[in-house]
Amino acid sequence: MNTTPATSNRAFITTVADLPTTPTTNKTSSVFVLTLGLTIIIASATNLAVAQTTIPAADQKGAPQGRRAVRANDFLNSIGVGTHMSQGADDPSQVASSVTYAGIRNIRDDDDPNLDGTFISLHNQTGVKFVLVSSGPSDATLANLLQDSLQLANSGALLALEGPNEPNNFPVTYQGQTSSMATEPFFFPVANFQRNLYSQAKSDPVLQNYPVFASSEAGGSEPNNVGLQFLTIPSGAGTLMPDGTKYADFANVHNYVIGNGACGTLADNQAWNAEDPTLNSCWDGLYGEYSVTWNKHFQGYPTGQVVTLPRVTTETGWYTEGNGAISEVQQGSLFLDLYLDAYKRGWSYTFIYYLHDTTSQGFWGLFHTDYTPKPSATYLRNLTAILKDGPSSFRPGQINYSIPNEPATVHDLLIEKNNGTFDLAVWDELVTGSNQVTVDLGSQYKSATLYDPTVGAGAIQRLRNVSSVVLTLTNHPVIIEILPGR
Repeated sequence: MNTTPATSNRAFITTVADLPTTPTTNKTSSVFVLTLGLTIIIASATNLAVAQTTIPAADQKGAPQGRRAVRANDFLNSIGVGTHMSQGADDPSQVASSVTYAGIRNIRDDDDPNLDGTFISLHNQTGVKFVLVSSGPSDATLANLLQDSLQLANSGALLALEGPNEPNNFPVTYQGQTSSMATEPFFFPVANFQRNLYSQAKSDPVLQNYPVFASSEAGGSEPNNVGLQFLTIPSGAGTLMPDGTKYADFANVHNYVIGNGACGTLADNQAWNAEDPTLNSCWDGLYGEYSVTWNKHFQGYPTGQVVTLPRVTTETGWYTEGNGAISEVQQGSLFLDLYLDAYKRGWSYTFIYYLHDTTSQGFWGLFHTDYTPKPSATYLRNLTAILKDGPSSFRPGQINYSIPNEPATVHDLLIEKNNGTFDLAVWDELVTGSNQVTVDLGSQYKSATLYDPTVGAGAIQRLRNVSSVVLTLTNHPVIIEILPGR
């Protein structure tokens, strides 16, 4: 795990002025108008096993046809965070309290055989599941990863296995060779490690039931074409490793929402663009890792295929102190948008880096150095409370809603709970200003409830006999909850 995500090439100045956000409402017959007070953000730069998330094809901006919902529990299961218990930077008891507070379902941490019992205890206390990873692994690390993952799996505490963390920053030593970005053997040790992790996991009767995440940053950064831009190397790919080599079940990127270079200044649609699977821009996204590699421009999947890849983000975030920092309030709204954007755009899991601020790791956290919640933790707590739901396998229903003339920065996701309640998340990603949109529900419903996770977990308005809702949106989601029946 990258203990200090690279930002040394960035120098940014951010000035923030936040206006109060007191909701005002105006209900007129079956049309409900919600106006959220603006948050003004001024930023300038001086110099960013589990099935793939599938969003129904009908879910297009402003589409008048029925929108198929996603299960609330599936979305909640996508929410993850990085910790450093293995490095001694996180206290397990504080981690347990923090993930419970915010409703976080998954943790990514460094593998440490001495902490298997701690991780299992955390799972038993909170239900959280783990992905274990290693930076700069060796032969012994592979054996430990498999054994420790098996122990977690046998206790129900494992989410997935993962290959080497950022081998472009942390060389892999395997089978007598050490990887290098500049000299032989280049990335052969990375490729061999990842291939053997996959094959050995899939040979185990327990671990074969868990997904294997690819090595982060490996495809985009590879200095020689060992084919790490593929999950399985296709026939005729022309790579140095054989056709048919199997590396992973899920693509894995570190598409930090802060971006690189000019993207390090908060802009409209910042999170939405960071999650774009085809955008070739200043985020280390799917395109530069698995379509045309950003380092040597090796060919990977065509654009039409890359959008269908099962995929995860195991690191993303934005810090709240230092050059290029955003305010804590900005971070809170951005992280809500980020989790929703990622799920809507097909990312099965998203891990924000990182759980809490530290002087060594930086101020990336959802919690302060003393584990008191920042707005990002509180807003997430509110969102997960609003959407709280248990596991179930029902087929989600649909609502014939539409948002006519939906602005480019406004996005929506229909979510359904297992009792049939629909929660329609609508969010904007403006840096300044606001957009007014009308959500046409397609029919008149007996009741609807409005929530704003930046205000609290409780309802801000309850409606009767409503067929449309007018929203004035700024930079975070509003939830329209619709009860079954009309």
